[in-house]
Amino acid sequence: MSYAISRFNTIRRKTREVLVGGTIGIGGNNPIRIQSMTTSNTLDVAATVAQCIRLAEAGSELIRITAPSVAAAQALKPIREQFRAAGFSQPLVADIHFLPAAAMEAIEHVEKVRINPGNYADKRSAEARDYTDKEYAEELERIHAAVAPLIRRAKELGRTLRIGTNHGSLAERTMRRFGDTPAGMVEAALEFVRICEAENFHNLVLSMKSSNPKVMIEAYRLAVEKMNAEHMDYPIHLGVTEAGEGEDARIKSAIGIGSLLVDGIGDTIRVSLTEDPWYEIPVCREILSRIRPEKAVVSGGIASSPVCDRSVNPLDYHRRDIVPVTLNAQCEISVAAPPRVFAFADVEKPLAQIICDIREANSKSTPIEGIVLPVATQSDLAAACEVQCALEDEIPAFIFDPVKDSVPELFEHFRPSRRSASYIQRRFNPANAEIIPSWVNVCREKGVGLVVDSTAAARSAVLPELRDFPQEQLIFTTSRKSPGVHMVGGYRQLAQALANVGIHSPIWIRASAKNTILPFSKIPTASPDEAPTLEAALLAGPLLCDGIGDILSVETAGDLKKNLQLAYAVLQGARTRQTRTEYIACPSCGRTLYNIQETVREIKARTSHLDGVTIGIMGCIVNGPGEMADADFGYVGGAPGKINLYVRKECVATGIPQAEAVDRLIALIKQHGRWKEPA
Repeated sequence: MSYAISRFNTIRRKTREVLVGGTIGIGGNNPIRIQSMTTSNTLDVAATVAQCIRLAEAGSELIRITAPSVAAAQALKPIREQFRAAGFSQPLVADIHFLPAAAMEAIEHVEKVRINPGNYADKRSAEARDYTDKEYAEELERIHAAVAPLIRRAKELGRTLRIGTNHGSLAERTMRRFGDTPAGMVEAALEFVRICEAENFHNLVLSMKSSNPKVMIEAYRLAVEKMNAEHMDYPIHLGVTEAGEGEDARIKSAIGIGSLLVDGIGDTIRVSLTEDPWYEIPVCREILSRIRPEKAVVSGGIASSPVCDRSVNPLDYHRRDIVPVTLNAQCEISVAAPPRVFAFADVEKPLAQIICDIREANSKSTPIEGIVLPVATQSDLAAACEVQCALEDEIPAFIFDPVKDSVPELFEHFRPSRRSASYIQRRFNPANAEIIPSWVNVCREKGVGLVVDSTAAARSAVLPELRDFPQEQLIFTTSRKSPGVHMVGGYRQLAQALANVGIHSPIWIRASAKNTILPFSKIPTASPDEAPTLEAALLAGPLLCDGIGDILSVETAGDLKKNLQLAYAVLQGARTRQTRTEYIACPSCGRTLYNIQETVREIKARTSHLDGVTIGIMGCIVNGPGEMADADFGYVGGAPGKINLYVRKECVATGIPQAEAVDRLIALIKQHGRWKEPA
C-alpha cells in the first residue's frame, strides 16, 4: 500500500504546486484550499456576480461556476470582469460537461476549467457493447484529438484544468471494461492525465467524487497509489458529491473528506450541501480545524511510520473478521450483523432518572444495544447493578466502567445477569501489567466478559496475556493515543496489534470529548452546534469505512438521546447501518431546473420515516441519473418545470409537472412495496 506514508499519523502527501491564475497555489507547501460553487443561473450575470462576492467574503478561495452551454461560457467574461471590478481576486472555475465548445469558450475567461472525463466528447451509444483492445485504443486516440485543443489553449494562457471524475458518470468504454467502480473512476482520470502529459501540460488537479463515502475514499486512495506508481504528483481536490443538507450531509462530508485528510491526502476541499453555498465554507473550516493538515509535515526525506496495516485492505472495503459475540438471544456482534450501538448513562443523576432517560432514548429506530455505567465507588456499583436489574429485559449488554485505573476490589462480589451480557471494562497500564492474569482469571471464574481499554504503548504487554482468554468474551477499545498518533491511527494500530497476535475479538469505537482527533480545548470552534457532529464523524467515520469497528458509542453531544441519535447518523453516513431514509441530493448549480432546496425539504418531510429506502433528488440530467445510481428511487429535473422519476437506474416516467411530482414519487414508492404509513 503506497497511497499514504503512514496510516497512524498525518504526513501530508508531497505534490507539485499548481498556481491558479497566478494567485492561489494548490498543493506543494500551500495550506489546504477551501472552495465552493455558485447556484445561480450563469446567464444571470448580476445574480452570479453577487453570489461570487458573497462566497469570496465568506472565505471561498476558489469559486466554481457552471457553464452548461456556449452562451453560459460567454457569460463568464462579464462575470469575471465585474467580480474583479468589485475588488476580488479569487480565481474563477468553469464547470463543463459534454460540450468541448463550451470549454473552449470558458478557458478564455476564467483561470481554471473542470472537465469530466466521463462525458467530455463522450456520448453513450444506443447499444452497449464490449471493446477490444484495439477499439479501446482507438477511442483513446479519438478522445486525445477532442481534448487536445483545450489542453493546448490552457497551456498558452497559463490556465489550470481539473480532471473531475464522478462515480456514476463514466464513459461507456470505461464502464464496459472496469464497471462503475473506483478502479473505473481512477482509470478514466488517468487516461486524461496521460493525454495532458503527452501534450507536456502539467497544470492539473484531480478529483474522484461520489455520494457514497466508501466509494469516494477507495477511489482517491487508489488514484494516489496509481499516480505514485507512474511518478505523478498532481494535487487532489476532495469532496463527497450530492451529500444533501443538514446534519446528514455534514456527517457524510466529514467522513469522506476527513478519512483522506488524516491519511495526508488532499490539497483543496469542497463540502457539497443542498443549501446556499456560503453555508459550505464554515463546514470546510470546521473539518480543517480539527485535522489541521496544514500543520502536518510535507513528505520528502523525513522518517515516518511506514504503512503497515494488515488488519484491513484500505483499497477494498471489507469488515474486519471477528468472532461472534453474543449479547443476548436477539443481539449478536458479528460480521453478519451491523455495528452495534452503546450509550453512556449519566450516573450523577438520581437512579430513577437514569432509568427513565435510558428508556426514553431507547426506541425501535435507535435501539440501545449496550449501556455503559461508570463506577468509582461501592455505591456507584450498587446503583449500576440496580440499573441492570431494572433494564436487563430491555438492554442486551451492560458495561461496568471503572473510573479509576485500578479498582478490582469493587467487583469482588459482582454477579452477571443471566439474561443479558455483562462486561467489565479494564484499563491496562504497562506499569502494572502483572495484574493482568489475576484480573482475567477473576472475570473468567465469574463468567463476565472483559472490555480491554489499552493505549498503544501497553498493547505489547497486554495482548499476549489475552490470547488464551475466550475471544467471544472480549471487546477491545482505546481511549488514549500514543504520542504523534491521531485517534483514527490509534484504533488502526489496535486492529493491527490484534491481527499480529491472532486475536479476532470486536473493536469498540468510542467517540467522546476526551477521545477526539484534537482535544476540544485546542479547536477554535466557529460553529459550536456542529462540533459534536463533526467530532463523532471525523473519528468514527474513517474507521467504519476501513471496516474497523463493531460497536460505536458517541459521547460528544449534550445528553444520552442526542448521542444515541448521532451514533446512528454516523453509521448511516458511513453506509454501515441504515436505520432511516437515505437521501442523495445535489447542491444545485446553474443547471438546476427547479427549486431543489424546497423540494428536498418537502420530500424529507413526507418520506423520512421510511427506513432502508434511498431517494435521489437531483437538479438536472447531466450527472443526476448516474450519481444517484445506487438510489432506490430518483427525482430528477428533466426540463424547466418538469421532473423525471427513476426506479434504480431506470427512468420510469418523464415530463411530470413539478406540482405533481412529489405525489407521483410517493405513489411510485407505494407501487414497489416500499411504503409504510408514518407512526
